[in-house]
This record gives sequence, structure tokens and C-alpha cells, in this order.
Amino acid sequence: MREMLARDIMMQSESNEADFTKAAGATLARIEQVLEDADLDFETPADGIIEVEFDDGSKIIINRHGVAREIWVAARSGGFHFKPQDAGWFDTKSGEPLYDKLAALIAAQGGVMVRS
Repeated sequence: MREMLARDIMMQSESNEADFTKAAGATLARIEQVLEDADLDFETPADGIIEVEFDDGSKIIINRHGVAREIWVAARSGGFHFKPQDAGWFDTKSGEPLYDKLAALIAAQGGVMVRS
């Protein structure tokens, strides 16, 4: 019985991880498209990571964090964690939507307005 429960928990965890990876991948792809549309300089040095570089040399880094099942954003003004909830990603502290926060960070740090 214990083995069955452990196997069920493991299968559920793998399924949740796959769901997270799929959702985070779709979100990161959408962010890449928004950055391209805004003609911003960015790189994807590894799967699940986007680095946006601005004219002053500063960066905003967006990455998928599988262990925490969050999308993390590092900017000059701080670090932010976003959890999937309902149909979006929301800051774990302020509750602000990922796309709104990212647009504000890009505007503040790079002086560029982006549309999500």
C-alpha cells in the first residue's frame, strides 16, 4: 500500500512539473515575442532564461524556477517571484500580474514602453 501511495504521489508530482514547465515555457515564449515587437535586445542563454539588456548595460533577467514552480524576475530595483494562479502569473508579495510588473520594470530601467 505504501508503495502504491508513493508511486501515485511521484506520478502526480511529475505531472505537476510537466504542467508547470509547459505553462512557464508558453509564458516565456510570449515574453520573447513582446520583447521582439518592442525591438529590445535580449538573449536566451539557456532553456527557461531570458536576459534583456539595455543601452546602459543593465539587465533584467527572467527565468523559470522549476523547484519553486515560479517565474523569477531580477531587475535593478529588486527580485520578484511569480506563481501560477488562475489564468496568469502573480507576484507572491504584491499580487501584481507578471506582464504588468515586467512592463513597468522595462519602462523604469530601460525607458521603453512594451505592450503585453
